[in-house]
Amino acid sequence: MAQKKSINKDMKKNISLKAKAHMGLRPLADRVLVEPLNRDDETLTKSGIIIPETVDKEKPYQGKVLAVGPGKYEDGKLTPMTVRVGDKVVFSKYSPDEIKINDKEYYIISESSILAVLE
Repeated sequence: MAQKKSINKDMKKNISLKAKAHMGLRPLADRVLVEPLNRDDETLTKSGIIIPETVDKEKPYQGKVLAVGPGKYEDGKLTPMTVRVGDKVVFSKYSPDEIKINDKEYYIISESSILAVLE
């Protein structure tokens, strides 16, 4: 049992250190800090057909996970996060809260709004 507690402490310390490395932001609970991937490449097909902006906006967004919170407490127990720093994820268009730091855009997303991890 003592080994399990030390692993949880190490995980929390590791998560918080990674979060602090990104603009001093540390996501809380089950939140994830995501850097959006460049969407400009998605508007032009390989054959050169330009897809209108209205069609492009209906697709899910993609991004790279920069930091994750410790997890969500349910019934007094911590449920750990399933996404990790460095994962490329797909998330719903309407789910992120946008923030700007030094003229660069980032998203804060609840883990439940992440649709998939790209492998």
